[in-house]
Amino acid sequence: MELIKTFGLFVVTALAEIVGCYLPYLWLKQGKSAWLLVPAAISLALFAWLLSLHPTAAGRVYAAYGGVYIGIAILWLWLVDKVTPTTTDWIGVGLCFIGMAVIIFGSRAEG
Repeated sequence: MELIKTFGLFVVTALAEIVGCYLPYLWLKQGKSAWLLVPAAISLALFAWLLSLHPTAAGRVYAAYGGVYIGIAILWLWLVDKVTPTTTDWIGVGLCFIGMAVIIFGSRAEG
């Protein structure tokens, strides 16, 4: 159950980071309102706070989180940007999840 809770927290964290970066992108590249920078800053602050909720070493959390971020970014590409991910995109996500599992379960086995 703890693993599912942690994964869910990573998903919410990834969404906060992506939104926090996507909104300035809209402003810079698509000429949208500079007011998008306000929710972007809030989203990035939320992202940092969410990462602090994990009880383990920060570096390990960031490393494991990276795998989830990549998966969520590919979903964002598909659902928001309307670009269909390639087979190699999905293989890359799978490899990232395998790496994330090695980090998470390896650290539990060793200590």
